[in-house]
Amino acid sequence: MAPSTPDLVLIADADPEIAEFLASRLRADGFDTALARDGYQALAGIALRRPGIVLLEADLPFIDGLALTRQLRADPATASLPIILLGAQPSSADKIAGLKAGADDYIAKPFDPAEVSARIDSAIRRHREVRESSPLTGMPGNDRILRELQSWIKRGDPFALCYIDIDQFKAVNDVYGFVRGDEFIRALAECVYAAAGDAGAAPVFLGHVGGDDFTILCVPEHAEAVTGFLNDHFARRVRQLCDPADAERGYIEHADRTSRRMIRSRLPTLSIGVALSTQRRFSDAYEAVAEATALKSVAKSHSGNYVAYPEGRAPGRAGRRPVFWTNEH
Repeated sequence: MAPSTPDLVLIADADPEIAEFLASRLRADGFDTALARDGYQALAGIALRRPGIVLLEADLPFIDGLALTRQLRADPATASLPIILLGAQPSSADKIAGLKAGADDYIAKPFDPAEVSARIDSAIRRHREVRESSPLTGMPGNDRILRELQSWIKRGDPFALCYIDIDQFKAVNDVYGFVRGDEFIRALAECVYAAAGDAGAAPVFLGHVGGDDFTILCVPEHAEAVTGFLNDHFARRVRQLCDPADAERGYIEHADRTSRRMIRSRLPTLSIGVALSTQRRFSDAYEAVAEATALKSVAKSHSGNYVAYPEGRAPGRAGRRPVFWTNEH
């Protein structure tokens, strides 16, 4: 199946004049369009063209819009495809049936083309945000993080990109299992939200890169407070999530996979790398991410909760030149 074309709108309507009229208006708004006259043509067009969204007339010939919506939702390849139903003077029952079948929206004919265009744009945006969000935490994922970071760079807004990673996470998964491991990841997500709120960080953007990696994008003067609160919150949550005996003694004991000897891993802590636009001019988001990633690696070479800044003055430390700031627990 061909790759999806996000800006392609497939309009399936038995009336060619209405379909072409709507298509011309959508093209004027920057969308690409494709047309289908019945349910079979709509299915073929979706399989061949992979549109970003489909508009289905409720009374399509051969396969009506309602049945076609159910069929698309039942197919894993099209289950997340945005769908808008079009119906001539639909009743409330018609709209409810369409939404229960899986449609994202239901628009009554006659329609305002400008409203249809706005609803299409909104549906595409919602689906993109859901698709790009982490299924574990619901936070924005990589693509959304990069777009947000790029917008800060384009506007010339000063920023701190904090790249966060859990230390000793492998021991958690090995001893407690991946289900408990997911609890630690969700707990870190909660701590990221709480830390941003406690620090009064605004504007701020929070993201989940994947696994146990997270990002906080904030103004440079908030970076130290945010990471400090984050370390404090997460240290408390770790002790709640670990087995009581492990929390009491301060380490998790487990067998080494190769030698089978018992080894001790410290309770999970955080390593954070902070890229600062006030210390270096970044041409794009990828440069900033590379800087934060490198600093996170430096932080991971130290024990305990550790925040690594670029060489130079760290935020809020006027007159001093610390390269790194650490907060041990």
